[in-house]
Amino acid sequence: MSSDEKPSAPRSLAEALRARDDASLAALLRARPDLVTPVPTDLTQLATRAGTRASVVRALEHLDRFTLQTAEALAVAAEPAAYEELLGLMAGDARDAAVVAALPGAVAVLREQALVWGDDDRLRLVRTARELLAPSPQHPSPTGLGPSVREATAGMSPGRIQEIVTAAGLPSTHDAVSAVTALASLFGDRRRMGALLAEAPAESLEVLDRLVWGPPYGQVTADPAARLRWLLDRGLLLPTAPGTVVMPREVALHLRGGHAHRAPEPVPPAVEAAATRPPQVVDAAAAGQAYTALATVEELLKDWDEGGPAVLRAGGLSQRDLKRTAVALDVSEPMAAFWVELAYAAGLIASDGEADERYAATPFFDEWLERPAAEQWVRLAEAWLAGTRTPGLIGGRDAKERTLSALGPGLDRSAAPEVRRRVLALLAGLPEGTAPTAESVLARLAWGRPLRGPQRDEDLRSRLAGWTLSEAELLGITGRGALSSQARALIGAAAHPHGPVTDRGTGSSQGPGDKLPFHHHTAPAHAPGPLSPAEQAVASASAVRLLAPLLPEPLDHVLLQADLTAVAPGPLHRPLADVLGVLADVESKGGATVYRFTPGSVRRALDAGRTASDLHAFLAEHSRTPVPQPLTYLIDDVARRHGHLRVGAASAYVRCDDDAMLNEILADKRAVALRLRRLAPTVLAAQADPAALLDGLRAMGFAPAAESAEGDVLITRADAHRSPPRTAPEPVPEGPPVPDGTLLTAAIRAIRAGDLASTAPRKPADAAQAPGALPRTSPADTLATVQAAVLTGEAVWIGYVNAEGSASQRVIAPVRVEGGFVTAYDHTADEVRTYPLHRITGVAELADDEA
Repeated sequence: MSSDEKPSAPRSLAEALRARDDASLAALLRARPDLVTPVPTDLTQLATRAGTRASVVRALEHLDRFTLQTAEALAVAAEPAAYEELLGLMAGDARDAAVVAALPGAVAVLREQALVWGDDDRLRLVRTARELLAPSPQHPSPTGLGPSVREATAGMSPGRIQEIVTAAGLPSTHDAVSAVTALASLFGDRRRMGALLAEAPAESLEVLDRLVWGPPYGQVTADPAARLRWLLDRGLLLPTAPGTVVMPREVALHLRGGHAHRAPEPVPPAVEAAATRPPQVVDAAAAGQAYTALATVEELLKDWDEGGPAVLRAGGLSQRDLKRTAVALDVSEPMAAFWVELAYAAGLIASDGEADERYAATPFFDEWLERPAAEQWVRLAEAWLAGTRTPGLIGGRDAKERTLSALGPGLDRSAAPEVRRRVLALLAGLPEGTAPTAESVLARLAWGRPLRGPQRDEDLRSRLAGWTLSEAELLGITGRGALSSQARALIGAAAHPHGPVTDRGTGSSQGPGDKLPFHHHTAPAHAPGPLSPAEQAVASASAVRLLAPLLPEPLDHVLLQADLTAVAPGPLHRPLADVLGVLADVESKGGATVYRFTPGSVRRALDAGRTASDLHAFLAEHSRTPVPQPLTYLIDDVARRHGHLRVGAASAYVRCDDDAMLNEILADKRAVALRLRRLAPTVLAAQADPAALLDGLRAMGFAPAAESAEGDVLITRADAHRSPPRTAPEPVPEGPPVPDGTLLTAAIRAIRAGDLASTAPRKPADAAQAPGALPRTSPADTLATVQAAVLTGEAVWIGYVNAEGSASQRVIAPVRVEGGFVTAYDHTADEVRTYPLHRITGVAELADDEA
């Protein structure tokens, strides 16, 4: 072929793929990752897989609304269709300028994803997509168009067709085929069609108006009314079944002005700004929410420190335990469910796996607590971004009408991470400090993913988007509705400069309070995928760096007051917060936390191994105000009585050197339930277990201490209960992961090599070999051909069966033959390999132009 000759048009999708370069194939596999798992053996198999129903459905689901409308127009166009015909269907007779500008990009996307192939004069939609989108009685067209005149008259008698042609004012023909062609030509001619409709009665035009935008089918009686008879006689309505008529596609297109769709949407809906605030205000508000999120998660985990709620038999948290958790956190139940699920997704909560299975903090929680606050937040935010568990579903019912519970099964929704990233990408595309309206965000998302099959899936994606906006505010991803700088860094989005944004497609300027359009040629075809591990590490470090200065600095002091309270005017350093959390009870939270000292809280600190002198020294060191005398008296009084009684196992016993105190206990009516009896002047035995005995004596106002079998005081630690090491729950993927660059390079090399092996021309002697079949030669001929190839340095085509019995075709360049093995450079595997000669089924020489 000379350099001036134009390459022949591809005759199949496989040929079209064969003409692509590696970059184009990589773009296809990246856009449709299901095609690369497993790696196709050659381009023919890749084309076949790209045309399977499941793969095409997945690809159509990921198209934006305008690109999907373009595919729908191709489905009702001629096969093949010229680009000008497609442009007419999309832009109409008026040639909408926005559609004209956006259509090349939509066609390019369809070509890239192997849904359309062929040159602009012969565009072909893959057959499976045409079947999914083309009109039929069982599958109404999304464009509302009916079948063509040729399709609608397929079963009609030739005499009836001639009657219609004559009534429409056309000359009769000698055969039905030419009559149908003439009728279709009339309906497609704007001038002649206009003249025909000008003669129509007004009632008949009203019938056409009701059918023009679909559905195109209607019902008629055996004796139609005059207005219907006029349309039936001229073929403007054609019968499809007894009592059913349809408006031919050509008639509807004329009445629509050439449009396949009532409203083509080449430009995404504008994202409207609800409010605009200074970025510094947004970042500060988001940082405040981030601090609250950390405090809430920490409070939740500490509430479950000594063993959290029991695990239901079916898994998850009971409604009663969720209510109790909500009360403990002072939040609503849906919000408590969100925090519980977030802690679980971050790997901070798990079941302990014991016989009496309960939820508890994981060992990772202790490690998480030691990290700086900004790093703690990044861990929570990353878990939220990638998690597929959906707290918003809690309280609803699954397909079997079972209630969905927090931490229970059935909450995974694979679409959740993608929807979150789409929402955040939209927010990142706005000027800094701009908060969008929720309605405009939902409309923009619906434009980006319009085809989802069942209505409940469409509703789920809308709900996921709404939950994303509210959860992002709770977590501190957004502040007052706008995306914060630290969140922009975390998702890898480049922040816009402050002030107006200039649209690259039009050069126009948008103020922060205006509608903010997204043009089709600049909008991504897919949601931004998750970052690679290396990119995510850089993004996380950047988010930590931006957030850290905005969080309040931990304090090393409190303010003690005479009413037995302590005020922490801000977050406390970890050791101070831990000790104070044991020594006092939290009375109120907010900008400042108020702790209250009680006999029970002081006893709790003594049970943890602290002495009265330790507590006095601790308070004196960390209080900016003098230690109040009432607090000193409280500590001394509780310490004086603490441990005076000793409880051990008999089932349990009480011992005390003061027999008068034991007499007092025996005389107390509240001790009846403990079933005590005196064993010795200083020892009482009980039939209750030690824990119940401790609780009973404390309820009576005493301060007993537990002791070991050796008589030593047992020290209780608040963080004693932890689950075994657990990994965070793995997100449920929506589909195959997008292949990385290394996999793409290897896959394309393997596909190219396999294609070379399957399509390499053979010498004339092998012409009888069936395409794709393994060559068959005798062992002697195989050995002779391979030895000759070693001498000439030529490549040969072999059939090979491996040890597992799998057959394949390969193109090899033999280097050495000895000991029953051939060593050769394998073009299919792109490496040197050794093959046993007895496993080679046959060998064929390649044609001279391929050798």
